[in-house]
Amino acid sequence: MALSNTQLRYYDSNVLRLPADKRTEYHAQVDRLIDELRKHVRNHSEIKITKVVKAGSFAKFTILRRTSTDPVDVDVVFYISGRDITHDTLKTINDLIYSLLIKIYPTKSVEDFEIQRKAATVTFVGSGLSVDIVPVIEDESQPGYGWQFDLEDGSAMQTCAPCQIKFVRDRKNEDADFRTLVRMAKKWRNHAGLTHLKSFVIELIMAHVLAQQGTAGSIEQRFRNFLLYVAQSGMKDQISFPENVAPFTTFTDPVVILDPVCSLNNVAGRITETERQEIVTAAERAWETATYASAENDNEIWKELFGPRFKTEA
Repeated sequence: MALSNTQLRYYDSNVLRLPADKRTEYHAQVDRLIDELRKHVRNHSEIKITKVVKAGSFAKFTILRRTSTDPVDVDVVFYISGRDITHDTLKTINDLIYSLLIKIYPTKSVEDFEIQRKAATVTFVGSGLSVDIVPVIEDESQPGYGWQFDLEDGSAMQTCAPCQIKFVRDRKNEDADFRTLVRMAKKWRNHAGLTHLKSFVIELIMAHVLAQQGTAGSIEQRFRNFLLYVAQSGMKDQISFPENVAPFTTFTDPVVILDPVCSLNNVAGRITETERQEIVTAAERAWETATYASAENDNEIWKELFGPRFKTEA
C-alpha cells in the first residue's frame, strides 16, 4: 500500500524540513555577519553595497535540516554598484571580502574560510552553518539583476536572486507540496551521493515535471514520477520555462536546463556525460526501489532511498 500524504508530510515536517527555531538562529547569525561585513566594507574599501539578499535553498524554504550528511548553507548576495564587469575586478572583490572575514572573526582559524568558485565562504563550527558571500555587480537598468562571475574560467552570467526565489514561491503557490517534493528529492540525492546534482537543478526538474504532469496524484506517486522522468528522459530533454525570454543560445552540454532568470545560462552546464549517466542510473534504481517499497508497504525499503532516519509517524 502506498504511503499516504499524511505520512510523507509527517516525514517532511519532522525529519527533512529545517525547524523554525533553527531558521531563527541561522537568520540571526547571518544578519550579524551581514552587518559586520557591511561595516567593514564601508570602512576599509571604496566598494558600495546597494542591497543584500539571502538566497539559495534557505531563502526558497527547500533547505534540509542539518545532519551528518546534510550540510546547511546560506547564500548571501551582495549587490555592488559602480564596478566594471571584468574578471580582475571581481577577483579583487572576492579577495577583499576574504580578508575582511578574517578581520571580522579574528579568533577563528584560517581553515574556517575558503574561496570558492563564486563566493567567499565562512563556516561557523558551533552551529555548522556555512555562509557563502556572493558578490554580484549590480545591473542598474534591471532591479534585482546583476552579474555573477566565475573566478576559475572568467565567465560572467546574469542573475537575479529575488527572481529565483519568486520562481520557487510561484510553484509552491501552484502546488502546496512542491517544496516537500524538492526536499524529498534532495534527501535522496544526498543519500545516493550524487554530489554533482545541484539543488537548483533538482528544483528546476521538479518544476518541469509539475508543468508537464500537474498536481494530480499523491506525494508518493509524484515523487516516483520525478524519478521516472529523470530515468526515462535520460536528462537529454532541454528544459525551459515560461519565464525564459530572449536572448537565447545553443548549448552542446550533456544536460541543458535554462535558468528561468537568464536564458543564456545553462544551470546544468557543469554536469559531465559520465555524471549524467550516473544520475540517470541512480534515478532508475531509486524508482524501482520506491515502487517495490510502495507495493510492499515496507519502511525499511524506503530507507534505502532516504536513509535510516526515514519515518512516517511518531
